[in-house]
Amino acid sequence: MTMLYVRDGGEYREASAQDIFERAQALMAQRFRAGAPVLSSPSKTREFLRLRLGVLDYEVFSALFLTSRHRLIEYVELFRGGIDGASVHPREIIKEALSRNAAAVVIAHGHPSGDPSPSRADELVTQRLKEALALVEIRLLDHLIVGNTVVSMAEMGLV
Repeated sequence: MTMLYVRDGGEYREASAQDIFERAQALMAQRFRAGAPVLSSPSKTREFLRLRLGVLDYEVFSALFLTSRHRLIEYVELFRGGIDGASVHPREIIKEALSRNAAAVVIAHGHPSGDPSPSRADELVTQRLKEALALVEIRLLDHLIVGNTVVSMAEMGLV
């Protein structure tokens, strides 16, 4: 069995699971850096979000702010909730999108239960956000729900 080690100050110590998780996230951040064409397909976006949200035991509502050519400006975790929900405030999402000069937004959240099926509340918040973003000429491209798999509300005809 191969042991992993991390540098802690000037010495090495055996890597913990947390060390490995933090290193994986740092590598992901480097791979999915702003401006890189890594979110050029739905499958790459799903992979990114599955790695970010699929491991959490609480709900996080996030947004991918995009240019007019759908290049990533920034991924932002906006709201954090408990195991069964997070409060979403459209005003805050619009404010964040405008501050980044985003032309489009993909919103996402995790279902810690593992069931990625959209709830009625998910459908309502999606429509409210789509309408609110349209008022400031920002397109809502999709709402992805991360559970055991990643479900696209756009593919379901709900965006």
